[in-house]
Amino acid sequence: MILGIGCDILEIARLEKLVKNNYTHRVFTEEERRQSEGKLSRLAGDFSVKEAVSKCFGTGVRSFSLLDIEVLRDSLGKPYVKLYGGAEKIFLEMGGKALHVSISNTGDLVMAYALMEGEGF
Repeated sequence: MILGIGCDILEIARLEKLVKNNYTHRVFTEEERRQSEGKLSRLAGDFSVKEAVSKCFGTGVRSFSLLDIEVLRDSLGKPYVKLYGGAEKIFLEMGGKALHVSISNTGDLVMAYALMEGEGF
């Protein structure tokens, strides 16, 4: 059963200031920063997923930090998320069993989609 959906679109250039001011550690985990390989589009995609997941919860970024949502890639490059702290708590309280995410981008924009699955009635 679908418990929540969320999507987000972001101009990639909006992340430049965050990177230039060296604030990435406030938004991205060490592993996210490593996997980005310094690519602004990858960080923008991760940020967009974090926003989409927060919308999936129906809360926005409340009661948790963006660091509580970690966006990683499997060996084929498919994105997936790991939840920690407050984000994990909300997910479990809602009866979440799985989170599915997808990212698309152009040269200027990135878009992410999140779907939270839970047990049916």
